[in-house]
Amino acid sequence: MAEIIQRDGTWAFDGTTVRITPGLHRSVPLFRQTYGEVAVPLDAIAGVAFEPERKRGRLRMRLREGADPLLHATGGRLPDPADPYRLIVDVDRAGVAEYVAEEIRRALLLEQIPKEPTKTYLLPGPPVPVSVRSSDGTVSFDGTQVRIDWADTSDRVKRATGPRIIDVGDLVQVEWLPNSGYEDGFMRFVTRGTSFSKLPPEKDPYALDLWGSTRRDLLTALVATAVTARLPHPSTRGDIAYGDGGGHRSRLAASAAAAPADHHDVLLRRLRELGELHREGVLTDEEFAMTKAAVLRGF
Repeated sequence: MAEIIQRDGTWAFDGTTVRITPGLHRSVPLFRQTYGEVAVPLDAIAGVAFEPERKRGRLRMRLREGADPLLHATGGRLPDPADPYRLIVDVDRAGVAEYVAEEIRRALLLEQIPKEPTKTYLLPGPPVPVSVRSSDGTVSFDGTQVRIDWADTSDRVKRATGPRIIDVGDLVQVEWLPNSGYEDGFMRFVTRGTSFSKLPPEKDPYALDLWGSTRRDLLTALVATAVTARLPHPSTRGDIAYGDGGGHRSRLAASAAAAPADHHDVLLRRLRELGELHREGVLTDEEFAMTKAAVLRGF
């Protein structure tokens, strides 16, 4: 067992798995504390290194491409302190950090772990159900459906469409960009029917506009990762044909034909509500047309 315990967290390697546990100190980012312990199997690791500095160093783990749904969902955009595969090491523990890194490297060599991309996720992602309240609303995922409940501060177009419910089978991918504090972020759920949508995140009823607390909004990556872990692995994307516009229409028609009667009742009620908002001047002509199209796509 090779182990290093720091205020920032703990790495423990038993020869087959690196168990990474975030520290409980207030300096540890909320995202890492919420994401919790990560068990990284040896065959998911591409490399590990200790980077010494004058006052403290860093242990960094590099995973094989395609091994982790978190890294795929966030696209390498997690802020450095929130990265679970990074550990801040006090200068007096540099020797221990070097030892842990060397033990992992030796095991990678002995087991002849390849560095090529994987064809399946080797880490499971966060457990479900998971729910996060962001600046634009609350997003929840139970393993089969995504639900977005808009906040009072959400754009009126989004609030007019009502809660957004998306089956995981309808999703193509999740696009995620963090709120940097200087520039807004977003989390967009891309479906086959919205693949070519060009709406800005603040008006897109399939997207959360992340503009508030960077600390809280970063937690949306939990939902993005949980959903990504249940979508086809990126190595299979080249085999997935989404078809042309006619194909989209055929799928939408089939979906509408299979929808239960109560879905149609909800659709008609939403359309009536939108019509009333349009007549009252709450929605402009452009907003009404855009929102109506979004509601129809959702059904």
